[in-house]
Amino acid sequence: MNKLPVLNGLVLAGGKSIRMGKPKEKINWHGKEQRYYVADLLAPFCDEVYISCRQDHSSDLDPDYLFLSDTFSDIGPLAGLLSAFKTNPDAAWIVVACDLPLLDNDSLEYLIKSRNTGKIATAYRNPSDHLPEPLITIWEPKSYPILNGCLVTGNTSLRKTLINNDIMIIHPLKPDTLLNVNTPEELLKVSEILKRQ
Repeated sequence: MNKLPVLNGLVLAGGKSIRMGKPKEKINWHGKEQRYYVADLLAPFCDEVYISCRQDHSSDLDPDYLFLSDTFSDIGPLAGLLSAFKTNPDAAWIVVACDLPLLDNDSLEYLIKSRNTGKIATAYRNPSDHLPEPLITIWEPKSYPILNGCLVTGNTSLRKTLINNDIMIIHPLKPDTLLNVNTPEELLKVSEILKRQ
């Protein structure tokens, strides 16, 4: 029987947050900075959890957490994922963006239980556009050569990579958990949702 690849966690916190006007990974939605909250959410499900960041952010990190500096620049979330696979090409990586404040334990657990290691990835279908959501996805080791190929061809879109390959796609238990927050207006909207919960 083939052993499942270990599952590591990767919190994507290397974005520039231009539309938000302040670092999204440092927003405190749940009593701590979001990058640490997501890392803690992933920890029970993963062998190791890393926070992915740009190299110029490495001086600003809590030593209680593992960090992974991007070894590629200006290619968006693909930089974090390729850096993770470069660190451990034999692991599967569950990637979660730091701008999903409504993400919860149940949604992570459901994604992991639905994992199909025969595919290159297991992803949620985003309810707003019905496309695979790359920023909360399990990427299997077999996706690494495909992702490297994307780098060579200049396709840096993780979503296009999911669309163009054989993946497992599932529907979210609660659509709001995939709501990502990129602007001050969206921040206010989600703050109101959290107050009501």
